[in-house]
Amino acid sequence: MFRFSNLMKTLRSDQHPEQDPGTAPGLPGLEERLIEALRGVYDPEIPINIFDLGLIYDIAADASGAVQVRMTLTAPACPVAGSMPGQVEAALRAVEGVTDAQVELVWDPPWSAERMSDEARLQLGLL
Repeated sequence: MFRFSNLMKTLRSDQHPEQDPGTAPGLPGLEERLIEALRGVYDPEIPINIFDLGLIYDIAADASGAVQVRMTLTAPACPVAGSMPGQVEAALRAVEGVTDAQVELVWDPPWSAERMSDEARLQLGLL
């Protein structure tokens, strides 16, 4: 199992990670493709993609291409709580090299605006 969660914070701040599990044998470039797919899914209430919004807490993939994602929403009462995980799973399954995708919706830690990327903050006029 290759975990990409340690890279989430560094990728959002445009720093280069010390180790790139996305280049592990059998998974060349998978991390970048997964993040690109996640950036194609948008929060319906805030016009920012879910990755830059900071809703993705953890990404893991095994050598067979099975991907697991832990994510949250901006609020527990979010009207897309029932549909968003399915949208994310579909986006991940469409990625080359992914054989299966499972999304777990979590509420701890709760989402906060500090999780947003600088790009998202700029789009929302917070920088």
